[in-house]
Order: sequence, then structure tokens, then C-alpha cells
Amino acid sequence: MSTVVTQAAPARTAGFWKTDDAWAVAIGLALVALGALLFASGSSLAWLAVTPPKWTSFGQLVDHFIAAAPRYVAQFVLWLALVSVALAALGYQLRRTVPAFVLIYVLSVVIFAAGQWASAVTYNLEPPLLALAAGLVVANLGILPRSLDDGFRVEFYIKLGVVLLGATLPFSLLIWAGPVALLQASIVSIVTFLVIFWVARWLGLDPRLACVLGVGGAVCGVSAAIAIAAAVGARRQDAAVVISIVILWAIVMIFALPFAAAGLGLPAGVGGAWIGTSEFADAAGFAAAQAYGGIAAHVPGAPAGAAEQSVAAFTLMKVVGRDVWIGLWALILSVVATLRWEDTGITPHRAGAGEIWRRFPKFVLGFLLASIAVTLIAQGVGHAAFAKTATPALVTPLKNLRSWAFSFGFLCIGLTTRVRDLAGIGLRPMAAFSAGVVVNVLLGLALSAAVFGAYWAHLGQ
Repeated sequence: MSTVVTQAAPARTAGFWKTDDAWAVAIGLALVALGALLFASGSSLAWLAVTPPKWTSFGQLVDHFIAAAPRYVAQFVLWLALVSVALAALGYQLRRTVPAFVLIYVLSVVIFAAGQWASAVTYNLEPPLLALAAGLVVANLGILPRSLDDGFRVEFYIKLGVVLLGATLPFSLLIWAGPVALLQASIVSIVTFLVIFWVARWLGLDPRLACVLGVGGAVCGVSAAIAIAAAVGARRQDAAVVISIVILWAIVMIFALPFAAAGLGLPAGVGGAWIGTSEFADAAGFAAAQAYGGIAAHVPGAPAGAAEQSVAAFTLMKVVGRDVWIGLWALILSVVATLRWEDTGITPHRAGAGEIWRRFPKFVLGFLLASIAVTLIAQGVGHAAFAKTATPALVTPLKNLRSWAFSFGFLCIGLTTRVRDLAGIGLRPMAAFSAGVVVNVLLGLALSAAVFGAYWAHLGQ
């Protein structure tokens, strides 16, 4: 799993409960369990999972917020409590994280409302793109103290959103499309790595930097850069260079891929799969996939659920398919570095039997458990009853909470990305990574639209 920003973390002890994955899984599954218990008792999370409705006049929007003010206050308190517990456990100070979350929530409400404007689609005001743009503007105006960055936890919010996403994707869909996603992801991961690595070596770059660049483009950006730098014994500045390049390309792709997919007229599932093979960071990819889902859903003749289809295809390709490769690459390259480069003074991380498990993105397990739980509920009540009662009372509220979590994450991408911090990348590393970008995008398009297009176009139908 990756994010498009690198955020300094305080010193903290090792252990699962000192990771973003742990708290994203714990909170996500707790919300799913709460929703299931309320549904079983004849109630629902719907009152808390409030979002702005579609509106055509500003007066309608004002009336909604006046009427629903207690619901928004209760939702804010719930989110604040959950986020505060998680970030405090991770070692962050509440005096920094609480003001940061207040800003995130207020901006998210404004962005949600703007995205629900009846004419928003005319001007391509998709909430993920609005969130990123708003965050970038605020961050680069220089009006926020850097101390608030402790509360802008991109990975935590995106991982939480992914766990909640599992509750809206049937496990049967993962079984059906998962092998295709793994095969496509494997092709993309291997080819992209090899292209970037050999171009970097041809340009005279150190093999350790070439490895970090290659996996940064082949798998999941920032997290991959950090993991592989440790695995091959790369210099600290090597990881920093790759992270900067990933940030730059990930932001470009957030805006470029949805509109390119729309220009090509790709079905929602195909577009989501293409984004899943072409983006370099989960957070950025979810923003692009959700944005394209909103665009594809308004195309005449688009099937019902087109917006969700785009996100589902992206999730299968990026989270289920590509992200699991980080452990494999860490294992493979640590062996190579140990056998081939040890005599140069490099001290790579030693490969062990548990390397793949250590690198495995644990939040994916939360995603799978949420999917299994809701699928079992669906089987228990029957398809017809589930569609009539459980979808509005259980699935839709969880989907709304998922949208809030993703919105928080999209905003944090922008709020922690400062243009001046991207300087000093270097032309040769940028050229090598960019060669991989070209191959990644073209290969991903061919695989998503031609080779496996039938799977992605009819995903979930």
C-alpha cells in the first residue's frame, strides 16, 4: 500500500498495533460490525452516515444543513473520537491531530456539497478532484503550520476506506475477478520494473537506486520505495528521490487518467482497471477511479452502478493485484543484493522466510473480512430481502462512511503535498521512471481494454 506523500512519524515501538493498518482494520471492521448489529435489531447506521443530497438551489442546501445539523454534529464527534484514539495510539499528539481533523472535516463537507450540485457534472466537479485541488491550494499558500501534518494521515484514511469498501463488494466478485487481476498485475509489475531498472542502469544510475525506482513504479509508490530501499541497502537520499518522483507522477495521473479514459470512451470497469495498472499510489488511484466512476455514470447508456464498478475494478487491480507484489519484490531483491552487491559495502536487509508476510499489506485482510461478513449476511437473508432491506439499511450507510474516509484521504494528499518540496529530483532518475510510466500506461490500456476487457466491462453484472 502506498500514499502519494511521505509523512514523518514519531518514534514508536514495533508491533502491529503501532501501524496504520492495524487501526484502519480495527475501526473499519468495528463500523461494519456495528452496522450489522443495528441491522439485525431492526435499526441502521443511516442516521449517522449522513451526506449532502443532490441540490439545484443554494436554498435547498441550506435547508438540508439546518435540518440535519444534529446528524452532522454526531457524525463529526464519532469520526473525531475514532481518529483521535487511532492517532494517539500511533504516537501523535492530540493538540496537533484534533485541529487538523476539524479542518479536514469542514473542507470535506464543503467538497461533498459542491459535488452534489446538480450541475457539477457539467463542469467535471468530481469530489475527489475537488478534494485534491483544494488541499493543494491550501497547502501551497503557506497558511498552515507544519505541525498539522501529523493529523493529515493519508495512508490511515485510505486504508480505512478500503476496509469499508470491502463491505460493499461481494466476496463472490473477488473470487471471480481476483485471478484475472492477479495475472494482469503480475504482467504489469514485472514488465514495468524491468523497463525502469534497465533504463536506469543504461543511464548510469546505481543499481540500488534503479531497484527502488523500478519497484516504486511497478507496485505501490512510496511504501515500495521505503521497503525496497531497506531491502537492497539503498542510500537514504535514493528513497527520497523516488518518493518525490512518485508524488509528482501520481498527482499528474489523478487528473490525466479519468479524462483520458473518458476521451477513449472506456466502460467504467475497464477505466477503473486501467487506472489500477497505471497509477503509482493507492490514495491517488482511488481518487482517479472514483472521479472516473462519476464521469462514466453520466454517460448515456451506462449500466446501473457504473460509479461503483470503476472503484471495484481499481481495487481488484491495485489493492488485490499489484500491492501484494511488494513482499515478493522485497524478498527477490534482498537476495539479489546479498549475493551480488555485498562486496561493495552495501548492507541490504537479509531475506527471511517471513519476508513476504512482513511486507504484505495487512489492511487487505480487513478488506476481505468485511466483504465476507456482508456476503454471509446477504446469503442469510436471501438476495431479494437483502436488496430490499439490507442495502439501504446496511450497505448504503457503510458506503457513505467509506466516502467520508476517502474524502479525508484525498484532502490529505493535497494538504501534505508542497510543490517546493519536489525540487531536486534529478533528470536521470526522472527519465528512467518516466520510461516506465509510458510502458505502464500503454501496457495497462492494452490489457484492460483488449486482453481482459470482457472481464472488466461486465464486472459485477
